[in-house]
Amino acid sequence: MKNYNKYKVGYFNPPMKANEYEWTQKDHIEKAPIWCSVDLRDGNQALIVPMSLEEKVDFFQYLVKLGFKEIEVGFPAASETEYEFLRKLIEDDLIPDDVTVQVLTQSRAHIIEKTFEALKGAKNAIVHLYNSTSFAQRQQVFRASEEEIIKIAVDGAKMLKEYVSRYPETNFRFQYSPESFTGTEMEFAKDICNAVIDVWEPTPDNKVIINLPATVEMSMPHVFANQVEYMCKNLHNRENIIVSLHPHNDRGTGVADAELGILAGGDRIEGTLFGNGERTGNVDIVTLAMNMYTHGVDPMLDFSDMPDVVAHFEEYTNMVVSPRQPYGGALVFAAFSGSHQDAISKGMKWREETDPSRWTVPYLPLDPHDVGREYDGDVIRINSQSGKGGVAYIIERNYGYVLPKAMMAEVGYMMKDISDKHHEELQPEDIFEAFSKEYINDFTPIDIVDATFSHFSSTKSEDADSVGVKMRAVIDGKSYNLEAEGNGRLDAVSNALRKTDYHFDYKFITYSEHAISADSNSKAAAYVCIADANGNNYWGIGTHADIILASVNALVSALNRMNKKIHFVK
Repeated sequence: MKNYNKYKVGYFNPPMKANEYEWTQKDHIEKAPIWCSVDLRDGNQALIVPMSLEEKVDFFQYLVKLGFKEIEVGFPAASETEYEFLRKLIEDDLIPDDVTVQVLTQSRAHIIEKTFEALKGAKNAIVHLYNSTSFAQRQQVFRASEEEIIKIAVDGAKMLKEYVSRYPETNFRFQYSPESFTGTEMEFAKDICNAVIDVWEPTPDNKVIINLPATVEMSMPHVFANQVEYMCKNLHNRENIIVSLHPHNDRGTGVADAELGILAGGDRIEGTLFGNGERTGNVDIVTLAMNMYTHGVDPMLDFSDMPDVVAHFEEYTNMVVSPRQPYGGALVFAAFSGSHQDAISKGMKWREETDPSRWTVPYLPLDPHDVGREYDGDVIRINSQSGKGGVAYIIERNYGYVLPKAMMAEVGYMMKDISDKHHEELQPEDIFEAFSKEYINDFTPIDIVDATFSHFSSTKSEDADSVGVKMRAVIDGKSYNLEAEGNGRLDAVSNALRKTDYHFDYKFITYSEHAISADSNSKAAAYVCIADANGNNYWGIGTHADIILASVNALVSALNRMNKKIHFVK
């Protein structure tokens, strides 16, 4: 990278002192801007294969469904397809009364004439006039003076004003863009915008839009904000002006430009869904709107079914939303890291136990449910990098088994090992299949077929009560009818097993139980941990409609897991 010295700063700082910028004192956006989708213009012209007429109509209707009230539909004088598209929207009455279509025009008489012809019959329309104003364009492309460039804009503004009277059935509004605003000297940008404003004479009932496009993103975001604030403070008739921003994303900070530009006085944003547009794209309206949403601001757009938004965008554009695209990507809520999974799992549980009305879950700035995503399969995902908390969360949320804390690590390592060996992510059903096969109701080679318990209490002794059991066990295919007593049901079962021909040498470590669901007919789950003579622990899980028999099944499962390591001998 030895050619860096051929580049230099290409933007123009406003002639204001640093302490004059008011936007630097603000730390949040208070309300959503006016949104204008340019998916059908900027977004469409950036596609390898532009949309057909039918696709544009469908996309327009979908943008309306999302809540856009202003939609730029194209440059009708420059393209027959865009002309026909606009005519179809108008003639088929596809534009709702509360939606305004916006069209682009250069400051040329025949183009302006055709633009107004294309709009005939529209209820509400914004005519967007633009001409290039940057130093580089004036010097290299037009080879024109500042006065000549201003004349182009003023002549166009006058023509627009004249044409309005010919179409009284339409409520027209005007918009002017000094194209390549960020490469324009700020005093010149101010002068050309004010010259246009003076021609249009905006009023409270007929405001004018001054659009400040970062046609090429040339500066750090705070410099763009400085430029916006300078313009806001120096535009004529500011109270009757809507300051619009049109950031591109050449430096990858289009969203930051928009956010700081709003703080600096911007009232309106032009952008596209997921940032589609020329070069690196326009500002990403989905990200910008959802950033506001996660700060408690109503974005005034409906992205509550984000998978549907992604599907429509991909269908219309033949582009793919990155799996890590903010808010819309398939993996944006996915946590594979063990520590992240553990924090998310605990955060979700804390929220349920305390204040479900507030969202403060670690690692998740947004509740997936708010954008139509599910916790299962979207949030905690299991692979070789995952930990005990994530695996336990999947098993509990999907299948109702609440693993004892001491058991989580063992199960977590088992799943990591499976994922590592197969080099793939484990789906919830894969996890439960392996978990169930390893731990739940394992009745081979030891099986207690039936058991009857009796309780003994003495009125003469302070010794602990005892439990008696009569049971039938099958070990390696041989049946035993057994009786024994113990200080609890599992101790009684253990004492009975020790009356067989086999040498059972273990001790109890822990026991827990719970209902698998709140239903009165639900199964119970019991968890037993035993240790062999060397201190190695073995977990078993038993399920049954009767919690007592679930505990017996858990002990049997633990014994059979132990038998795989240490074969019981006669």
